Amino acid sequence: MSEMIKAVVIDVDDTLCMTEAASFELENEVLASMGRSPMPRSLHLATWGEPLLEAMPHRSPGIDLTVFAPLFQTTMDRYLEEGRLDVIPPENLAALDELVLSGRSVMLLTSREGHEIRHMLEPDHVLATRVSAIWHRGNTRHGKPDPRAFDELLAHSGLSPAQCVYVGDSPGDAVAAGGAGIAFIACMQSGVRRPTDFDDRYVTASVAAFPEVVAVVEGLSRTRR
Repeated sequence: MSEMIKAVVIDVDDTLCMTEAASFELENEVLASMGRSPMPRSLHLATWGEPLLEAMPHRSPGIDLTVFAPLFQTTMDRYLEEGRLDVIPPENLAALDELVLSGRSVMLLTSREGHEIRHMLEPDHVLATRVSAIWHRGNTRHGKPDPRAFDELLAHSGLSPAQCVYVGDSPGDAVAAGGAGIAFIACMQSGVRRPTDFDDRYVTASVAAFPEVVAVVEGLSRTRR
């Protein structure tokens, strides 16, 4: 008999909250403050999912990252204060509540750096009572699409891959989960990616919107009883 799903692990950007469009606007604002030309949306989309400081030299060739990084942080803090970034839709929060009420742990696994996720670690954040752990590039040794991105999560929680399911929006998310032996749910809510972008070998299920994850997890659990 297969093991029951005890944990739902979730990607942040364009899965739990819709991030790409706001990030595109934010990054171009920083580029403008540096006197640099704006990047086209097509380039941002093509490099979306890469760690920010690895993607920026592609998005703006020749950029001085030592100048960009602090300006980005300052601008990001303003976007957060203004409610223009990392806004989690109420229906997604409700879905998290349902997952928690079902007795499952909810964790986040993101490719963001620690400083890009620190606001979500605050005790007064809406995720504080819903999410048991947040894994990012600051507390993991490997990043997606490397399957070892889950190593710390699995070791710390004591869970087996069969007891987890990962929800993400990118082909790299699917590859990482599949390589780690974790079921993967592809979330298409952002519209950034399409089902044809994914390798079917790594996709357990696909949802049009994040709240549908609750029913999918329940369905997977029933088939394992």
